[in-house]
Amino acid sequence: MADQYLVTGGAGFIGSNIVAALSDRGDIVHVSDWLEAGDKWKNLAKHVVADFVDPLALMPWLDLKGGDLKAIIHMGAISATTETDGDLILDRNYRPTRELWDFAAANGIPFLYASSAATYGDGSAGFDDDQTEDALEQLQPLNLYGWSKHSFDKFVARLEKNGGKTPPQWAGLKFFNVYGPNEYHKEGMKSVIAQAYPKVAAGEPVTLFQSHHPDYEDGGQLRDFVYVKDCVKVILWLLDNPSVSGLFNLGTGQARSFRDLAAATFKAAGVEENITFIPTPETIRDKYQYFTEANMQKLRDAGYGGNFYSLEDGIAEYVKDYLAKDDPFR
Repeated sequence: MADQYLVTGGAGFIGSNIVAALSDRGDIVHVSDWLEAGDKWKNLAKHVVADFVDPLALMPWLDLKGGDLKAIIHMGAISATTETDGDLILDRNYRPTRELWDFAAANGIPFLYASSAATYGDGSAGFDDDQTEDALEQLQPLNLYGWSKHSFDKFVARLEKNGGKTPPQWAGLKFFNVYGPNEYHKEGMKSVIAQAYPKVAAGEPVTLFQSHHPDYEDGGQLRDFVYVKDCVKVILWLLDNPSVSGLFNLGTGQARSFRDLAAATFKAAGVEENITFIPTPETIRDKYQYFTEANMQKLRDAGYGGNFYSLEDGIAEYVKDYLAKDDPFR
């Protein structure tokens, strides 16, 4: 009999790609999410979903049907780093994660959840996915979103330190700069690739931020860009390896510049490079990160041997197989 999974945030960017992979391999997938207005529903339109669960009715649903689940994959959250409503962040990010964790622990169900590279703040404490309480205390997120994810990571660390009850398998995934199909509903929080491609296709220049740091040239700011399909591969591997638990970075381990990203987008579209630079808005300038790079050794040591797309190969597939198509959805 096919395995059953619950994916919260399953109509969102990363969540819908997880749903696609599970559905494609024949698993039974239940999705909990808000669709709201717009085309977010199209993220799920090509896949078989067994049940759509209202997030406000999720815990009663779990009380009835949760015992049949092979795992809970919790991607649901407000992911905007610009959100300023702290009460809303707690209601949508922290509290549901606690409730799902407690349910999974009480019922012996593996639990995978989305953490974030935003927990690293300005990066001054490094990018090592050390899950000990002492290490986590050194990190200082710069926004409410990062704080909400960091707060849950710290809760887990304290629970483990005190010998508290955990799910039989758990994994917190510190996603770095993820890009790929089905991110279109994210508007201003879409990847630079998704935002740039319409301009590239129209023959218009792509704008990047100037550097306001002496060690970086304009467009030379560095990020660990990771293709969403690589993220899904790691998640499937974790589901298939239930002995592996922990807090893990999820990037490529290779920082690349925004200029590299823009150049790869132009190349994939077959258009001559045309980049201009604008000042970084003063409202974010003092919190702007100039470098992020995931240390991936911990995941490798846990046994993950998969390769990651290069930036050029990932963007080439994204542009040609999705962004350039009339139907860009996975």
